Amino acid sequence: MKKILLSTAIIASGAIGLAGQASADGHCGTVTIAEMNWNSAALMAQVDKIILSEGYGCEVEIVPGDTMPTATSMMEKGVPDIAPELWANAVARPLAVAVDEGRLHIASAAPITGLGEGWFVLPHTLKDHPELKSVLDVIERPDLFPHPEDPSKGALHTCPSGWNCQLTTNNLYRAFDMEAKGWLLVDPGSSAGLNGSISKAADSKQNWLGYYWAPTDMIGKYDMQMMDFGVPFAGADNWDGCIALPEQECEDPKPSAWTESVVNTVITDDFKKRAGDANDYLTKRVYPGPVMNGMLVYMTEEQANGEDAAYEFLSKHSDVWSSWVSSDVAAKVKAAL
Repeated sequence: MKKILLSTAIIASGAIGLAGQASADGHCGTVTIAEMNWNSAALMAQVDKIILSEGYGCEVEIVPGDTMPTATSMMEKGVPDIAPELWANAVARPLAVAVDEGRLHIASAAPITGLGEGWFVLPHTLKDHPELKSVLDVIERPDLFPHPEDPSKGALHTCPSGWNCQLTTNNLYRAFDMEAKGWLLVDPGSSAGLNGSISKAADSKQNWLGYYWAPTDMIGKYDMQMMDFGVPFAGADNWDGCIALPEQECEDPKPSAWTESVVNTVITDDFKKRAGDANDYLTKRVYPGPVMNGMLVYMTEEQANGEDAAYEFLSKHSDVWSSWVSSDVAAKVKAAL
């Protein structure tokens, strides 16, 4: 979702030209890190700032970012140095060119486990109905997911208007011939409406089926389960050339699993050349999905920003992050907390 709802914000002008040279004692110099405008990325950027500054002696500056402007600036200007959580589907082709040419590097191809987009259900649904192994199974049971206005029909919750996932969900609804099988789409109207429908179903132990994505606080709070579609991915031509397009441009959608969500930690060539051991940290830095979802619940419930959450993470999950760095670096970071 984040890779579709793109801000027009540009990288702060202060970031331009700040990439410093490695100091004589081996430190990685001045480093700019993009802090994207969603919670998981904000947390990651602030954790990187603390570990790189306290553990590796870097001079770190956080700059505002978003998928397209950050990627474009890194490709064209070489700043910022690090994009901790870049949803790469939106920039796949130009990013591949930049990596092939050596201007950018993928420090981590999967910095968070268990992430992705698709159709989710609540855990009590699978506990009560273990026969529901895939979306194909769910589609045969509209009676378990009654529509709020017509209980004789099943309800598939889609995305608010303007989100690209509304197009994909609506086209998959057609591809699986769900209307003929007794289903209706539910437009939640807003992000709050989508979240509200999940909370209401969870609190009342009702069943819920619809689009969502991970990592998010809602996934962590309710332990929502992404469903296997029961069919393979039907190819990029079907997805990019039909499923992801408006209905009038997608005459014959084919049933398909959701396209793979690609999220990378991306660094500039300049940073890679001068960062030394800090490169190893970024390569090893992988957040377990349940831990990240738990942190996002914390950020929502405590109204914590990325910096607050970073200190909470480093304090509570040393068993996770200490494996990303040497014992000497871990000791320096712990001493600074």
